[in-house]
Amino acid sequence: MTLSGKQREMNQDKLVSRKIITIDGPAGAGKSTIARLVAKKIGYEYLDTGAVYRTISYHLSRILIPPVESEDLASALENCIITLRDGRVLLEGEDVSGSIRSQEVDRIVSAYSALPTVRRFLMRIQREQAGNADIVADGRDMGSVVFPEASVKIYLDASLAVRAKRRWKELADRGIEATYEEIMREIEERDRMDSAREISPLRVPEGARIIETSDMNVESVAEEILGIIESRAG
Repeated sequence: MTLSGKQREMNQDKLVSRKIITIDGPAGAGKSTIARLVAKKIGYEYLDTGAVYRTISYHLSRILIPPVESEDLASALENCIITLRDGRVLLEGEDVSGSIRSQEVDRIVSAYSALPTVRRFLMRIQREQAGNADIVADGRDMGSVVFPEASVKIYLDASLAVRAKRRWKELADRGIEATYEEIMREIEERDRMDSAREISPLRVPEGARIIETSDMNVESVAEEILGIIESRAG
């Protein structure tokens, strides 16, 4: 799946004919892991919106474009080509799957994500992809802004302590050193920025089912979501 800022606008009838499941929530709630698993179990495509936001943030920071609206930023996005392939993320042909999961990208992604130009760029891409397949999409505004018409909306949450522990373990498994306290502070700051931004703030989408995952494992959360999907289908 190759994504670029020059893709054509979505045909609304085509989008409506597709099935869309959204999974929203704060950083560390388990959205990506759960969304991948649910998509696999029901045979839908997984739309990794977080990876795309991270790739854009990584790209713009690497070419020294700050997180403020500008002509340079708009031009850089218009010519940016991102490819999602077999679980990997390619930025103009370069595999950046590992690079976009760094702590540095963690620190900057909320600032870039809050920009209207970035969000318009991503929304166009997201809705284009939803017109081509039945999807499970995870993020912070999938059910509230990008796909308000989704047939099933889920909001995953967990305590700050649990989310920080999950993120710490993820980094440790990849050999990245960081203290639990440092990660907790960063997630707390991301929560603040995501909830306070003017454009598409983090919130529970209308009609969403809230699942508190602090004391649940991945399989349990996935099974609960599958039950919700089945009941809606019935």
